[in-house]
Amino acid sequence: MKNLKIYYISENYINYLRQFDKNVAYNKNTTRPYIGIVYTYNNYNYFAPLASPKHKHKDINPKAIDIFKIKDGELGVVNINNMIPTQIEELTEVLPTITDIKYKKMLEGQLTFLNNHKADLFKKINHFQNMYRKNHLSEVILNRCCNFSLLEEKFKEYVAK
Repeated sequence: MKNLKIYYISENYINYLRQFDKNVAYNKNTTRPYIGIVYTYNNYNYFAPLASPKHKHKDINPKAIDIFKIKDGELGVVNINNMIPTQIEELTEVLPTITDIKYKKMLEGQLTFLNNHKADLFKKINHFQNMYRKNHLSEVILNRCCNFSLLEEKFKEYVAK
């Protein structure tokens, strides 16, 4: 299994998907862009966004189906519920571009943890996707979740342009 990397995703692509799904997160600005990891599910490359550490992450139940805690929330979370299908061409690797030492160290910590717990992360992602596709998620979770089926269709249209 290849090591994960952290990526930026193209602003144009995010804006395109946001037209169809309000749960696709915005890029906040150039200093706090949308970053995440990429994995393959159902023959699509999916971008799973990361959230920087916040105090509330430590309080999230580790059994929450739509969040993967990074070092018990100490290093943030992976927002499984907000994953989006993407082309590799829409991604840029993050770490080589970071000059802020403190931020780079935090990202390296996230990445090290995620690579050391990749099997658990992918197991949780696959379980979540399966529950979503079988329509076995609660309405509360569905309301904060991207519409993966719709986004896969819009992804195909985007690629065909």
